[in-house]
Amino acid sequence: MEGLGLDLPTFVGQLVSFLILLGLLVYVGYKPIRKMLDERANRIKESMEQAEATKQEYEQAKVAVQEQIGKAREEGQAIISQAAQIGDRLKEEARGEARKEAQALVERARGELERERDKVIDDLRHEFVDTAILAAEKVINETLDKERHRKLIEQAMEESTTFKEN
Repeated sequence: MEGLGLDLPTFVGQLVSFLILLGLLVYVGYKPIRKMLDERANRIKESMEQAEATKQEYEQAKVAVQEQIGKAREEGQAIISQAAQIGDRLKEEARGEARKEAQALVERARGELERERDKVIDDLRHEFVDTAILAAEKVINETLDKERHRKLIEQAMEESTTFKEN
């Protein structure tokens, strides 16, 4: 080794010094640095896992919100449809009720008109009978010629209040 320009005892001493220094560096520097790098890698891994979990939670929440919005829309449409049906039913009930009331009013008015007509007819019959009786009494009480007989009937008719109004 002397041909290479190396002194063996110096080389061995430097090699031993280098190995001791390397051992110290590995013991003092490498292990703590490796430990620190491993911890940092673990923290990064945990952060990534947390980020992924958060992203999944966000996606699940987003899907849940969309489902709730869909359900709310469906419920809203059902409520609107139900309200429209109730409104239509109430409208039909009101129409039916109004028809019944109108029919009842018409029937009542018809009944009242019939009663009034019957009463007027009855009154006219009584009046006519009274007039005929009055005319007959006057004819019976007096025997007259045809001209006098007609005048008496006309006079009796004029005395009748019903014929005066017409």
